[in-house]
Amino acid sequence: MPDIWEHNGRYNLLRPCVDACTRASYRHLRWKGSLPSEGAVIIAPNHTNTLMDALVVLQTRKEPTVFGARADIFRNPKAAAALRFLRILPMTRERDGLHSVVDNYKTFDEIDSVLEHGVPFCMFPEGRHRAERGLLPIQKGIARIAFRSAAERQTYVVPTGITYGDFFRYRSTCDGIFGEPIDVNAFLREREELPEAEKYSQFRELLSERIRELVDMNPQAKRLSFWWILLFPLWVLAALLSLPMWLPAEWLCHNKLGDKAFSNSVRLLFRLVLTPVLLLVWALVLCLTLPWWLSLPLLILFLFSYSIFYDGLNWVRDHQA
Repeated sequence: MPDIWEHNGRYNLLRPCVDACTRASYRHLRWKGSLPSEGAVIIAPNHTNTLMDALVVLQTRKEPTVFGARADIFRNPKAAAALRFLRILPMTRERDGLHSVVDNYKTFDEIDSVLEHGVPFCMFPEGRHRAERGLLPIQKGIARIAFRSAAERQTYVVPTGITYGDFFRYRSTCDGIFGEPIDVNAFLREREELPEAEKYSQFRELLSERIRELVDMNPQAKRLSFWWILLFPLWVLAALLSLPMWLPAEWLCHNKLGDKAFSNSVRLLFRLVLTPVLLLVWALVLCLTLPWWLSLPLLILFLFSYSIFYDGLNWVRDHQA
């Protein structure tokens, strides 16, 4: 089995499609700050929006980034294979049981290999997501990984803040910030005489404080302009063109999802999978029924129709509030 950080042609082929769908999921997606250019880099963001958190972090680099995720989602062998293809490693937690935590040591070896080869590793130090402003307690896992890496090489942990205009609306806004990196080697040298437990505790406190400084607790999402209503005929057409995508996505989000924080991940997945299929279907239907000069602009409109539909839906919600 190839190492998770190695070149993968199929992944590189899929990546531009995933990136395009991720960027199209927000009216704006902006990042500030940068990652260290040298040393091992561990990215540590807050975790509020399930899979979308990882996807927006992925937009900061064209090169590979490896992620960590809850080990329980790897229980199905097919799911585990798909997640590994996406460069995601299983991270167990103490509450998963002693046997599961032992499996973490295998993952730690893989993370060491990732960091040794200059590929950033991103893990969500809270250990679980919560669609609320604020930060859950930082778990021990990130300190273990950082301290282990620092024993072998120069290592930085980068506090990262992700702020969404709305957790549940598709086509809201997203702002991310890379904070000042924590030099783990210097941190450990300065606390060389402290007990190990105290080092862990102080590191978690420091990281928590740094992440909190980067998260906007009261974001002001800009409403869409009133003039958007003049585009109502275009919105109706976009809604019809994209109906086979948004209708099943909304049905699933409203009727089957136990955790509504996964809503935007589901909407993105429907867009990613169905856009190429529907593009072929609409191309066939339109080219057989309309002249080329009319079918071509309709096909171009289809490519943007999913975004236009949700922008119009958000405009209605904004002006009903």
